[in-house]
Amino acid sequence: MVDELEQWTDFNVAMVGATAALAGLVIVASSVNIGEIIKERSLTARLAAGIAALVLAIVASGLGLVPAIPALWYGLLVLASAVGAAVFQVGATRAIFANENPAARAKFTKSLFGFLPVTAYALGGIAVMLGLPAGLSLAAAGCILAIVAGIVVSWVVLVEVLR
Repeated sequence: MVDELEQWTDFNVAMVGATAALAGLVIVASSVNIGEIIKERSLTARLAAGIAALVLAIVASGLGLVPAIPALWYGLLVLASAVGAAVFQVGATRAIFANENPAARAKFTKSLFGFLPVTAYALGGIAVMLGLPAGLSLAAAGCILAIVAGIVVSWVVLVEVLR
């Protein structure tokens, strides 16, 4: 499995850089309107979950760059990181469903969207621990989903706060 992980080096290098840059941009962009964002608990929670997904992508891709990391440890650490990010998504889901603003629609879709990268990473971590090569592809899917979710959630939060 170490050989398979080494084949993902270029991908992991690119994803660490891209997700770190994106996470920084999201934080800076959010800080411009942070006073308005924190007035709405669901926006704050969704933004935190989006950032947590990006951090998950940074951690998982960074772990993939650790020289000769045993597959069991890689899978276990990715799974643990996914669980950590899931805590933020559960908090966001609770805040989304607690939002009684009449304009708050599509609560299920908003909640489900945030679980996609976390689920892909969790399944990837488990698959890697079981020695299944598909685990690395699931982790890659989780990374791409984290970037998409981070961008979409950030955009939505930044637009919704100005409405």
